[in-house]
Amino acid sequence: MMVWRRVYPIFFSAVTLISAHGALATSKQDIKTYDEIVASMPEAQSPIHRFETWFPSDERPGTVIVKASEKRLYLVLGESRAIKYGIGVAREGFEWSAELKVSMKRQWPDWTPPEEMLKRQPDLPKHMDGGPDNPLGARALYLGATLYRIHGSNEPETIGTAVSSGCIRMANDDIIDLYERVPVGAKVIIEP
Repeated sequence: MMVWRRVYPIFFSAVTLISAHGALATSKQDIKTYDEIVASMPEAQSPIHRFETWFPSDERPGTVIVKASEKRLYLVLGESRAIKYGIGVAREGFEWSAELKVSMKRQWPDWTPPEEMLKRQPDLPKHMDGGPDNPLGARALYLGATLYRIHGSNEPETIGTAVSSGCIRMANDDIIDLYERVPVGAKVIIEP
């Protein structure tokens, strides 16, 4: 096992199941099959369940509001309602705030760590194809022209903690749900 990643038995099970069904997430059907397998695995789901909640806001429906101090993300529905998700946020020294737009969306995205991250952690791979071991998880919403994303995670136990280098982490079941609800161009507000 490489030092830069932690591998969990649930994902070995998923890979075994997928291998029996064919190639790993190379087509829309493969992506759907993998999503269904992950959805059926309670260990891969968020320890903080999403739910609809009271959330007065002047923002338009479809706006994403990240409240890093709460370790929660809100998707504004309108009429003082929102869907509330548990998230993992930036660790100390990597906090940030901004108002951006979703510039791009990807299913099972590839990951190329930025140079700054590679300098801090030289044992990281220079590139990883999308898949169950990829730190970006099942989906990614790219934020403006920044290096930051709201993305899935193959480490759901980190949801509710401050561990990232600035990206917003969600369990794969939650990022799949958010991905389906949020279009490219949606407003994203990151609050400390």
